[in-house]
Amino acid sequence: MSGTLTIRIKPVEKMLADFRRTFKAVEQGRRVSLRSGAYFTSIEAARNFFTRGRLALLTAIRRDRPGSISELARIVNRNLKSVQTDLKVLEKHGLVRFRPAPRPRPRARKAPEAPYREIALRIAI
Repeated sequence: MSGTLTIRIKPVEKMLADFRRTFKAVEQGRRVSLRSGAYFTSIEAARNFFTRGRLALLTAIRRDRPGSISELARIVNRNLKSVQTDLKVLEKHGLVRFRPAPRPRPRARKAPEAPYREIALRIAI
């Protein structure tokens, strides 16, 4: 498991300016450094993504290490379908991944895991 995922808040204009600079550097044959992390255009966009429910899922996955999605739903006291929906969103963005369930049962085929211990927020000013 990795350490920290850095989330950056940058206005669209700043992101486009960074892209232009990088594109010009590549065109000129200069080396560019790879930056990893997640980007949002505003704090509101980040808040809309990191709902209380999704943060609770990430916390429960790290703390309790559930053996299945249904076990996670019981831990956070949420409907299984809602948990599955949120997990799909988190997986799409690299905040959750799945491993084979430790106790294979007919319905428990995979168990969620959180690849990051913490999420850091950086705001460009």
